[in-house]
Amino acid sequence: MPEKFLKPYDPAGTETRIYEAWEKSGLFNPDECVRQGVTAPDAAAYSVVLPPPNVTGSLHVGHAYEDSLQDAIVRFERMRGKRVVWIPGTDSAAIATQARVEKNIQKEEGKSRHDMGREELVRRVMDFARASESTILNQIRRMGASLDWSRYAFTLDEARNAAVMEAFKRMYEAGLIYRGHRIVNWDPKGQTTISDDEIIYEEEKATFYYLKYGPFTIGTARPETKFGDKYVVMHPDDPRYADWKDGQTFEAEWINGPITGTVVKDSSIDMEFGTGVMTITPWHSSADFDIAERHDLDKEQIIDEYGKLLPIAGEYAGMKIAEARPKIVEKLREKALVVKEEPYTHNIATAERTGGIIEPQIKLQWFVDVDKPFVMQHSEIPGIESGSTATLKALMRAAVESGAVHMPQEGFKNAYFHWIDNLRDWCISRQIWFGHRIPVWYGGEQVHIGTEAPSDEGWTQDPDVLDTWFSSALWTFSTLGWPEETSDLATYHPTAFISPGYEILNLWVSRMILMSGFLLGQVPFKTVLIHGVVRDKQGRKFSKSLNNGVDPIDMAERYGADALRMGLLAGTAIGGDVSFDESKVKGYKHFANKLWNIARFILENTEKVRAGSERDSQFSARELEHLNTLEALTNDVTADIEAFRVYMAAEKLYHYAWHELADKILEESKPILAGADEDARRSRAALLLLLLRRTITLLHPFMPFITEEIWSSFAPLMRGASRSDYDNFLMVARWPLLR
Repeated sequence: MPEKFLKPYDPAGTETRIYEAWEKSGLFNPDECVRQGVTAPDAAAYSVVLPPPNVTGSLHVGHAYEDSLQDAIVRFERMRGKRVVWIPGTDSAAIATQARVEKNIQKEEGKSRHDMGREELVRRVMDFARASESTILNQIRRMGASLDWSRYAFTLDEARNAAVMEAFKRMYEAGLIYRGHRIVNWDPKGQTTISDDEIIYEEEKATFYYLKYGPFTIGTARPETKFGDKYVVMHPDDPRYADWKDGQTFEAEWINGPITGTVVKDSSIDMEFGTGVMTITPWHSSADFDIAERHDLDKEQIIDEYGKLLPIAGEYAGMKIAEARPKIVEKLREKALVVKEEPYTHNIATAERTGGIIEPQIKLQWFVDVDKPFVMQHSEIPGIESGSTATLKALMRAAVESGAVHMPQEGFKNAYFHWIDNLRDWCISRQIWFGHRIPVWYGGEQVHIGTEAPSDEGWTQDPDVLDTWFSSALWTFSTLGWPEETSDLATYHPTAFISPGYEILNLWVSRMILMSGFLLGQVPFKTVLIHGVVRDKQGRKFSKSLNNGVDPIDMAERYGADALRMGLLAGTAIGGDVSFDESKVKGYKHFANKLWNIARFILENTEKVRAGSERDSQFSARELEHLNTLEALTNDVTADIEAFRVYMAAEKLYHYAWHELADKILEESKPILAGADEDARRSRAALLLLLLRRTITLLHPFMPFITEEIWSSFAPLMRGASRSDYDNFLMVARWPLLR
C-alpha cells in the first residue's frame, strides 16, 4: 500500500508538485509527445488557442471557468492519441493597461502622460504589463491548464508585432484600409476613439424637450447640441408634412438668433417617434452623420474633444455640457421656444475602460472598409471561391452560413448575423501610446506604408496605435508563426474550437473570422461555443460595489483546483450563465476526498493481485454487469465531451464514482474480499482495480491533479507486468476505446 494513502488527500501539497512534474516532462508539447513515443507521428492534429487574458491585473472566476472548460476538452483529445497543442498567451489590452498606469502615475506623482513623454510612459506601461503577466501565468498554472508553454505568445511581442504590421500592409494594398474623416466614438476622458463594442450603456433619467423650430416642433434630450442645426428632417411619406418639399427653406428664431432652416426628406426617420420631425447634428450623432452623407449636407462641430462647447455656442462657449444644458433650456424658455417637457429615461454611452461619457465626433482616423469589393486570392471557405470578388462582410457571413464555422447556439448565431448586417467600417486607430503603432510614415506629401520605417531621414510616423482587437484578431494564426509558412501553421490551422464569453462575440470572434478569411482564406476555428457570465449564487454580476468578488486562486488554495474546476463545470450548460456557489466547490472537495478513499480501499485490497490479472480473470455474471455499466458510462461520457456537453459528462462521472462505485460496488465487495474463496477474492480485486483505473481515466480531464496522483500508485502495484500501462503520466494515457 503506497504510504501517501495512509493520510487524507492534501490538494495543497499535491497540485503544485504534480504541475511542476507535468511541465518538466515536456508532454504539454505535442512534438515532445511524439519524440517520447506517447503520440504517433501521423496522429490527427488538434489545436486550441487560449483566449488571452488582459495584462491589467489578475484572473477572475470567469477566466477559471473558461480555462477549465478548454482544459477538459484538450486533455480528453490528448488522451485519445491526437497531437494536441493548446497555445497560451496574454493580451496587452492597450487602452485598459495604459489607463490603469496613467491613473496610478497621476495619483502617486501628479503627472500626466504629456509630462513624461511617450517613450517613458510606454516603458512604464510595459513594466506593469510584464509584472501582471507573471501573476496571470502563475494563476493559469495553478488551475492545472495543460498549455504548451514553449509556444507562449504576447500580443505585443516581436513575432506578433511583425504579424500585425504585415496584416495592415496587405489590407492597405488591397484597398481595405483607408484614412478619412468619419464619425467615431470619442472618449473625452481617455482622449481616444473606441469601437461600438467597447461601449457600456448606462440608464439615465433625463428630460425630453419639445422645442419650437420655425413652423415645426422638434424633440430632443440634448439641446446643447442644437446650436448648429439648420436642417429639419422628416419622412417623405409622413402625411403631416406632405406640403413641405425637399430642399424648401424657412426662417426660424433659434437659440442665438434667427436662422434659415432647410427641409430634408429621408426615409430613415421614425414617424412614430416624437413629432416625426427632427433637426440633425451631423458632427455629434452617427445617425445624423449618415443622413448628412446621403444628402451632402454641411457638418459643424459644436462640442470639442474635452466635452466643452465651442464658440458657435456663443455665451456658453467653454462650458461643460452638464453646466450648459440648464442655462440653454432657460434661454429657450425665455424666448418661448419650449413647447413642453417630459421625463425621459434613456441609455447613455460610456467608455468601458475609463467610464467617460462618449461624445460622437468627426475625426480623421484609419478604418477597415467592410463593404469594399476585393479579389479573394485563395479561399477554403464554402461560398467564397478563389479568384472571386468578395467583401469582408460577405466573407464573414459565408464562414458561418456555410457551416465552416459551426455555431451550434442559434441565438448567438442570429446575433452574429444581425451584427454583420448593421456593421459599419471599423475604426482601427487609437489616440494612445501603448500598443502597435500604425505602420505609416509621412514625408511632406508622401506617405509610406510598410512593415519598417523608410531608410532615409525626414519621415514622421503616424502617432496613433492600432485598436487592440486588430492584433487579437490574428491570434489563431499569428501564434502559429504567420506570416511565415511554418509547419505549425500548416498542421494546426484552423484551430478546433474557441469558447469565449458572449460579450466578445462581436469584438473578437467576428474579427478573427474577418482576418483569417482575408489573410489566409481559412476560418480561424471550426466551432464556436459561447459561454455565459459567471455570477454569484444570487444571480448578480461580480462587482466591487457589491463586494461579491471571488478570487479563483483563493478557492483553489482552500478547496483544491480540482474541486473548483468541478464546481464550475458540472451542471453548467455552455451558453448559460454560470451560478458560482462556494458551497458547491466545497462539495466537490468532499468528492475528491471520497475518490481518494475509494482508491485507498481498492489499492489496499489489490496489493497481491498479479500483473495482468484484470485481463485474465474469469469474471462472474454480476461482475460482468458492473463492467457493462461502466462501458455504457464510457460511451456516454465520450459522446458528451465530443459534443461539448462537458457539464453532463462531469455530473455523470460524479454520480457513478460516488453512488455506483462507492455506495454499491465497494459495499458489495467487502464480504467477497473478506471471504474464504480465493478465486472470488482475486476476481473481485481485479474487477475493482479495473473499475478504479477506468474511473480515474474518465475523470482526469475534469480533476487532473487527484487522478494523476492516484494513477502514479498503479506503477509499483503493477510491477512485473510484461507491458505496463502506467509508466507515463495519466494525462498521456489512452482514453478507453469504445465497443
